[in-house]
Amino acid sequence: MRSNKHLHLGTIIFLVASLHSAIAQSFPDIKPSPAQVQWQDLEIGVIIHFSTNTFLNREWGDGTATPSTFNPTHVDTDQWMQAAKSGGAKYAVLVAKHHDGFTLWPSKQTEYGVKNSPWLNGKGDLVCMASDSAQKAGLGFGIYLSPWDRHDPRYPDPIAYDKYYLAQLDELAINYGPLTEFWLDGAGSAGRTYDFDKIIQELRTYQPNTLVFADVALYKNADLRWVGTESGTVPYENWNVVDRAGYLRWRPVEADTPLRKAHWFWHPNDESSLHSVDELLTIYNETVGHGAQLMLGIAPDDTGRIPDADAKRLQEFGTALHRIYAHNLVAESGTIAGDQAGAIDNDPSTFWSAPPRHAILEVHFNKPVTFDRAVTMEWLNEGQHIQEYAIEAWQDGAWKPLVHAQAIGHKKIDLFPRVTAQRVRLNLISTTGSAAIREFQLYDGSSPTK
Repeated sequence: MRSNKHLHLGTIIFLVASLHSAIAQSFPDIKPSPAQVQWQDLEIGVIIHFSTNTFLNREWGDGTATPSTFNPTHVDTDQWMQAAKSGGAKYAVLVAKHHDGFTLWPSKQTEYGVKNSPWLNGKGDLVCMASDSAQKAGLGFGIYLSPWDRHDPRYPDPIAYDKYYLAQLDELAINYGPLTEFWLDGAGSAGRTYDFDKIIQELRTYQPNTLVFADVALYKNADLRWVGTESGTVPYENWNVVDRAGYLRWRPVEADTPLRKAHWFWHPNDESSLHSVDELLTIYNETVGHGAQLMLGIAPDDTGRIPDADAKRLQEFGTALHRIYAHNLVAESGTIAGDQAGAIDNDPSTFWSAPPRHAILEVHFNKPVTFDRAVTMEWLNEGQHIQEYAIEAWQDGAWKPLVHAQAIGHKKIDLFPRVTAQRVRLNLISTTGSAAIREFQLYDGSSPTK
């Protein structure tokens, strides 16, 4: 009996030690899921706002607008998705229900939605149309379902409203195909606690691969995090692993900003607020170029189409990106020594595994090349490992530093004054373990001939 007791005690000690080991985490040990890796490769998405607000010249509805307010005459979801795609987007998230509670699908849980609007005699389903159009355009599709509901009378009762919200979530998760992303927005929810664990368990029942977006402070277990601003910038060194009260998790950042400054919904006579192409390129450099995802807000007008000016601006933005990044000088004429070819072959599916702690990747050109930016991509399947790096050019018999920074992550775009050199190197000054470089690329984005 005594022997068994000691055995039992030893087992407990072993289990406690094992549990402590499982809880103790270090940042370099945290790795992404396959779905997160694939999502980060999408790089650009759009979020689409279209509801009663569109017809009332406002951003936030209070839930009092009648369903008859919603009556677009020429809804063209194919045009939405083509406009998004022309701007480089790889996925689209539709705001299926904003804070006013108005549903863009014929929900069986409420009378407040398109089924009681004059649009298509109450027979329309914008979620279905948008999902079908996204699939046709080769885009991923996602859903935004606001937790805050300013219309539904059940909202003051957390138990009754959570049941209502879950029923609506089921409708969206079951009936509209695979969802790339599910947005949780905490706007207007100060003082309200939602059972997000239960909500996401319900979502996972029908959409196991959908990635959940939420502010770190809103929901601890989300897959993606908000950047913390709607300016379209990542104003900090971007590490994919975040610490939420002692809980480490791989949680890449999504930076959202509207195509029209400060306006998520369409407003009449508002074309002057459109971001310029140069502004959009800066936004791209400061989001995707800082290892984040860019989520651009686009909005159909009161006819149901993306305004011509907005669609044109998206196309101009996409064209400018293609122009700047069409000619990778390293892949076109650079050579490299040893086993490092996977880092310069213009193929992100291959990579170079650098020696631990410190490594150098040096590119030689048969004649001097001129460039003003570098694109570096880290292979993240085994975690984020680059802590400090430099990009240097050989000039006047010495290595001249062009860039000295920290995190690389999914993609880092470094801009610097135009320089001409025949030798360039990526200097991995400090890494945790062996870093992996998917791509090291150089471009001349300011060349007048490009």
